[in-house]
Amino acid sequence: MRYRTLGSSDLNVSEISLGSWLTYSGGVEADATRACTEAAFDAGINFFDTANAYGQGAAETAWGEILSAHPRDSYLLATKVYFPMSDDPADRGLSPAHIAQQIDASLTRLRTDHVDLYQAHRFDSRVPIEDTVEAFQKVVEQGKARYIGFSEWTPEQIRTAIDLAGPDLFVSSQPQYSMLWQAPEAEVFGLCAANGISQIVWSPLAQGVLTGKYKPGQPVPEGSRFASADMAVSQDLVYSDAILEAVQRLVPIAEGAGMSMPTLALAWVLRRTEVASAITGASRPEQVHANAAASGVELSEDLLTAVDQALGDVPVTEPTLAPAAQEGIKHR
Repeated sequence: MRYRTLGSSDLNVSEISLGSWLTYSGGVEADATRACTEAAFDAGINFFDTANAYGQGAAETAWGEILSAHPRDSYLLATKVYFPMSDDPADRGLSPAHIAQQIDASLTRLRTDHVDLYQAHRFDSRVPIEDTVEAFQKVVEQGKARYIGFSEWTPEQIRTAIDLAGPDLFVSSQPQYSMLWQAPEAEVFGLCAANGISQIVWSPLAQGVLTGKYKPGQPVPEGSRFASADMAVSQDLVYSDAILEAVQRLVPIAEGAGMSMPTLALAWVLRRTEVASAITGASRPEQVHANAAASGVELSEDLLTAVDQALGDVPVTEPTLAPAAQEGIKHR
């Protein structure tokens, strides 16, 4: 496993990280969650990404129990705040009160006195951005988080936050990024790099589409992610024959290079120096080790050209899942 520095911080994160969005929030049994987490440690993964909203605290609770058995300095822990934690419409967002409440609740569930990275899960256009920035600064001052990041913010939102906070508060951006969704390269990567902010990318395998297991013209495999009713919306967005045909054109390219499709997809993401880590999910330990094998794999220019040709006219600048919210910015 190789490691990269996260933005302007002193955190060295593993190139492959373990996430818990659709798995440890209730989609995977407790024993499997523990097995995958321990496999991550075995593979050299030191960066674990979760959120308070995953299973409305279930994912944090699961990792709180498992990770507390490991020395706190042996792993880096990230969580997020923004999405609803109850049926109360006010129980969400990036207001100072909500951030203060949720960081304490997350720390309790995670069984730790601090997280290494606390992230705005989305942008909150209802709250003055000055208030949000000051609330995050207070979390750091109190020692409850070492660093702050954000997920799926637009370039305008990022610029405004940096102008207010200065260059030292934000160290990470978490956008969706994969062969099938390359939009962050256009503005977000360069803007963040110029301000000491690294990318921690989610969905680098496009919700499993880039594993090659979904075939054009064939039913969704039983037991797969898109077989779930909860993923019906995502299925409509990404499960098209044009995309699946392009992915199948990538299969011989991966095989010819002596690597699996997940390894090719993850190595493609990590080819960018702006990316500090690729967040992967896993329901079995062998998937953790397979994903970890992508760390350190370098792709030749010829191979990258072949990938571009295989993708052809696939709309790689159209979102495979919900894009960043194009919301306005509220000021005091």
